[in-house]
Amino acid sequence: MSHRCSHTATIRSVKPHTLGCEECLKTGQVWLHLRLCRECGHVGCCDQSPGRHATAHYNTTRHPIIEGYDPPEGWGWCYVDETMVDLPDQTPQRGPIPRYY
Repeated sequence: MSHRCSHTATIRSVKPHTLGCEECLKTGQVWLHLRLCRECGHVGCCDQSPGRHATAHYNTTRHPIIEGYDPPEGWGWCYVDETMVDLPDQTPQRGPIPRYY
């Protein structure tokens, strides 16, 4: 499934930093779904959430690959190559704290 991704070497087994979107938990915002950075463990909200914090994390750090984390979805996405990525493993879900619409 990793069609055109040249960034799979950046995929790490990570421990999520928080039980929900890091930025939303700080500001009191809500999220729809969570995305996990597979390079550093940052937990951010999806692009359908008001904060779009997973994409903001990519724009700041250039960490290219995320995992669909809430609910555990098992897929990966490369922001750079705009393609789905096969992940070597699925990160066990640690939460989240319910903060949905």
